[in-house]
Amino acid sequence: MRIKYILLFSFAFLLASTSIAQSDNTNKSYFKQLYDELPTPNAFRTASGYPGYQYYQQKADYVMNITLEDDSQRIYGDETVTYTNNSPDILPYLWVQLDQNIRAKDSDTRKIQSINIGDSLSFEDLDKYINPFDGGFKLEKVTDGKGNKLSYTINKTMMRIDLPQPLKPGASTSFKIKWWYNINDRMKIGGRSGYEYFEEEDNYLYTIAQFFPRMAVYNDAEGWQNKQFLGRGEFTLPFGDYEVNITVPSDHVVASTGELQNMSEVMTATQRKRFAEATENTTEPVLIITQKEAEENEKEKAKGTKTWKYKATNVRDFAFATSRKFMWDAMAVKFGNRTVMAMSFYPKEGNPLWEQYSTRAVAHTLKSYSAHTFDYPYPVAISVNSKRIGMEYPMICFNYGRPEKDGTYTERTKYGVISVIIHEVGHNFFPMIVNSDERQWTWMDEGLNTFCQYMAEQEWDINYPSRRGPAYEIVDYMKGDKSNISPIMTNSESIFQFGNNAYGKPATALNILRETIMGRELFDYAFKQYSKTWMFKHPTPADFFRLMEDASAVDLDWFWRGWFFTTDHVDLSLDQVEWLQVDTREPKKELAKQKQWANEDKEAFIGTIRNKALEPKTVVVTDEKANDFYDSYDPFEPTKIDLEAYKNYMKGLDEEQKSTLNRPLNLYNITFSTPGGIPMPIIVEFEFKDGTKDKQYIPAEIWRMGDKTVKKLFYFEKEVVKINLDPNLETADIDRNNNYWPPKMEPSRFKLYKERAERKPSENNMQRLKRAKEIEE
Repeated sequence: MRIKYILLFSFAFLLASTSIAQSDNTNKSYFKQLYDELPTPNAFRTASGYPGYQYYQQKADYVMNITLEDDSQRIYGDETVTYTNNSPDILPYLWVQLDQNIRAKDSDTRKIQSINIGDSLSFEDLDKYINPFDGGFKLEKVTDGKGNKLSYTINKTMMRIDLPQPLKPGASTSFKIKWWYNINDRMKIGGRSGYEYFEEEDNYLYTIAQFFPRMAVYNDAEGWQNKQFLGRGEFTLPFGDYEVNITVPSDHVVASTGELQNMSEVMTATQRKRFAEATENTTEPVLIITQKEAEENEKEKAKGTKTWKYKATNVRDFAFATSRKFMWDAMAVKFGNRTVMAMSFYPKEGNPLWEQYSTRAVAHTLKSYSAHTFDYPYPVAISVNSKRIGMEYPMICFNYGRPEKDGTYTERTKYGVISVIIHEVGHNFFPMIVNSDERQWTWMDEGLNTFCQYMAEQEWDINYPSRRGPAYEIVDYMKGDKSNISPIMTNSESIFQFGNNAYGKPATALNILRETIMGRELFDYAFKQYSKTWMFKHPTPADFFRLMEDASAVDLDWFWRGWFFTTDHVDLSLDQVEWLQVDTREPKKELAKQKQWANEDKEAFIGTIRNKALEPKTVVVTDEKANDFYDSYDPFEPTKIDLEAYKNYMKGLDEEQKSTLNRPLNLYNITFSTPGGIPMPIIVEFEFKDGTKDKQYIPAEIWRMGDKTVKKLFYFEKEVVKINLDPNLETADIDRNNNYWPPKMEPSRFKLYKERAERKPSENNMQRLKRAKEIEE
């Protein structure tokens, strides 16, 4: 690289300046405020992202009696729902969710499924179409609190109850529903809820959810959220108090949302003693039911029943698991003077993996998430092992991951189990407590939860192999075919690449905000403020966007627009580097520099030497005589005129200017561009001749005028030998080949993948990879 010399004048000298070129305003739209995209603030939700002075939310309380028949695999239930209208509106009807109707033979979910069978189809898949499972609700009664029939209309997965008298603001009403349905075999037809059958001992493990008619949400943002449940967009539910009696075979062990009310009736004295010990143990889990005891219990089937009674306060949903196969362990997690019980229920097929890691992962999750949001408010948090599932409910979640039959497992399996437990337990925070609308916006719970999961994983092990969170992990997705990518702000049922869109990209975006855009101090305060403000409430995307800005004084509209409202990608480029040094005008010093420069590249500077030689002479020197002339004339020796000019120049400078003139300054005028769409900070690392490095951060606002190209002047006393744009892979830049000076090419991801693929994984590993992919989808 050639050095360019610059002259210093006596007026103000700006060492670090920005010049702007190519102002085509392509990026300016990113920095437009989100006034058109976000709803207008009002008395219910403020412009700062907080609940307004008229904010309200409804309440739904449940008293339920549930019976699970192990012989027929059926659920029978009756419930009394008390609904309180805290809105300012008069409600002529109520909407109730019948999510189990997704498994009705005539469900829309079945009708809208498309499949390309190609040249073959398995018997199992064919049977699903010829003989579809009938798992929809069978309603027997819908009455008011006094037993009088109510008029109702079922519209697929929604039921409208027409009230005899409109429900006025501040009033409550009660109604009763009696129902039953067939429990689905999750291993054959999938599902969030269902059973797993163990053929060897003819036993079942039930993970039961969406098992009762549940109230829909009514709020200021949507009115009634009665969008049909098609399978992807999960659940939007009001908070309330639950009393639930669960009747199961007498040899079953139940894990459930809420606190067990009749421990002395359903647990042995030994189990109660062990549980009491667990409430005092904060260091390791205590086995309440051992593997040996569980194996004995699963051998014979009892004929009688037991009723497990639970209460849960201020929860939005209820779920439970039951089996005669369960081991059970627990440990205490302290939050001030409160004790929360972290617990796990698992069959022998989960050991030794689950006994070693599950409850420890539950406890770790509660502590990690609480540090970043709010102290976990519920009394228990439970992890249940069941094959091929990862699903969350208040205080309880169902998680996959088991060792091989001989008890061995890979590192991949171990970390997979820990990750799914962290993720599903973490859902207690989002959306079970920070209660966003899952039916509309999957990312508001999955994205925020995946971000917190990443932090919890890194706190578990600094070398934890996290799949989502780091910016470089999302690059392949963001540079993909845009026709197969959706903006994050897309309804849950219409998302392409569900996992990348709703989990990976928003988690990555938040990690970039925390580590690169805002910094940890500002981000952590704002994120915790959002979490605390909206716990036990119903936030919208606008509330999240606005509060993150309001609590940090960082304008993020450009970031939300680029990352959440578009499918654009990030590509910053280091286009040109120009090296400048100050011309001190001291003849001896400057001519010595030129002499050294010429010796390093004589051919490049022969023209300069000729001009210097010819300038003071009136004779013309021909090319044939040039060499003789150079032998007799030294162009690098100063003349009297040079020395006199320098003397006069120095007289006009003050001491500070003289000091600046003599500093060994190296200036680098660098041209950056953004071939990609999303503007991002320019993070540039300089490596110097002595081996040291310096990293500089330029905020994304450098692109605020809509420019595709900008120039930035950097100055150092040391000489730069290498420049690296985004050296720590913080921005999700999809093309690293334009990020270096001197230029260099990075190995393609395809080549790296090919090298790994040559080390063929075992069949078992391939099966596990396939299984993990199925679970993610």
